[in-house]
Order: sequence, then structure tokens, then C-alpha cells
Amino acid sequence: MRYIALLASVLTLAPPAFAQQPAGPPHAWLFGAWTGGLFPAPVTLNAQECLAQPTVIFTRDSVLRVSVTDPAYVQRLVETARATQTGAVFRFIAPMQPPQASGAFDLLQQSAPQTQPFGCADPNALEVQRRSANEIVFQNCPAMPYPLVRCPSH
Repeated sequence: MRYIALLASVLTLAPPAFAQQPAGPPHAWLFGAWTGGLFPAPVTLNAQECLAQPTVIFTRDSVLRVSVTDPAYVQRLVETARATQTGAVFRFIAPMQPPQASGAFDLLQQSAPQTQPFGCADPNALEVQRRSANEIVFQNCPAMPYPLVRCPSH
């Protein structure tokens, strides 16, 4: 009888099993490299080919996107990420404005106008719709008209 009472007291003190697993960020399902978006994703694609130059990379704190005109990735820092019924919505930290040329000799290079990294109506927001575990689309982003597919891990 003592064992039953002891077992009952231990079970009432133990937290539920789901509480023992640390909760990840709401966009953790997106982490990794994705290809497509700017163009239709290839039907046959191995990990090495895909990871050589993915279109978009999602991390905990940032989203990186390749640009057609620049070999460097455009990086946007995540201000907030919110899960939705169909995917996730990101709000980005507004990018710093580049220095403007001033003075008689304009020693600082004139910067190109800021482009919208994902081609969305709001350059500081991104709405991701999940079509399947390995396919997403960017909602209301005409510059990324095609679905993106997750790069295989191996």
C-alpha cells in the first residue's frame, strides 16, 4: 500500500512528457537550405548540387537570400517569427541605411537603391506558406514566383 501511495505522489509531481522537450522557435521547421523560388526547382537534385548555391537559407536569427545580380547573399535579421495555420510570418529588423556620399570629391561610393530582398509588398515582412514538409512558397512576393524545395541532407 505504501508503494502505491509513493507512486501516486511521484506521478502527481512529474511534469507532463511534452513539457520535458524544449520548445523551439516557431519557424524551426524551416531551418536549412532551400532552392527554387526565382526559378522552378530542378526535379532531380542531389544534396551537393543544392547546397552549392541554395536560393534561401533559414536560421534561428536570420534569413539569407541569393540575388540574381549579386553573388553575395542578402541577409535579413529576424525581429519576430510567428507560426500560422499554413506556415510562418516573419518580421525583419529594418536594414541600416548605407552611408551617403558627401563632400566635394564624393569619396564614399554612391550606393545602389535598396532592393526588396524577397520582392514582397513589405520589404520587412515575409509570409511563408507550407505546401508540404519539403515545399514552401512566399506569399505575395512576385519576385519569387516559384515554390522552393528543401535541399536534401545527403
